[in-house]
Amino acid sequence: MKKLLSISAVVVLMSCGSGDRNPGRVYMPDMAYSRTVESYAMRDSNVFTSNVNNKGSLIYFNGAPVAGTIKRGELYPYTLSNDSAGYAQSAAVKSPIGEVSKAEMDEAARLFNIQCAVCHDAKGTGQGPLAGKVPGVANLTGDVYKVMADGTMFHSIAYGKNNMGAYASQLDRKQRWMMVKYIRTLQGGTTAAVKADSTKPATAPAAKDSAVKK
Repeated sequence: MKKLLSISAVVVLMSCGSGDRNPGRVYMPDMAYSRTVESYAMRDSNVFTSNVNNKGSLIYFNGAPVAGTIKRGELYPYTLSNDSAGYAQSAAVKSPIGEVSKAEMDEAARLFNIQCAVCHDAKGTGQGPLAGKVPGVANLTGDVYKVMADGTMFHSIAYGKNNMGAYASQLDRKQRWMMVKYIRTLQGGTTAAVKADSTKPATAPAAKDSAVKK
């Protein structure tokens, strides 16, 4: 029994020694250092690299999304850049928003009055409280904006144009597209078709008098 206890003590002491604890070479770094770590976490520069020239010796990971993919929760991706080329290309972008409910259009009106009416006024004519203080406030009901493409209008709301700042931080992408639809209604257009509100009971058509007068 004493001999067994002595052997056990030696094993314990050897296992707790302060010798070389280097695990050695990692032959499969993708297995040891999974790519599924937190996307924006700090990474060990001795293991990962964002330099494409170091792909052979380190794990290449630049944090960019895979081409052609959409991040979780993003239904309306928009990839055009904030430059003259992106502005020109925006004319070909079509609105992904179809028919909307009255409640959605009311929300778009509310957002317009909060974000835009201070310059463009509630009717979009460019006569808001700041119109006299900020030069070049657009009359959104004018012919220039009536013929402006939906994509170009969306691009201008997202990135700003001339003296107007960007509204990407105040309005998400769906709200920006909804804003475009609402502006079309201010212009007297019919592009913002309103679908039936499913929360309200349908109104039965009035019964016609089938009696024939003789």
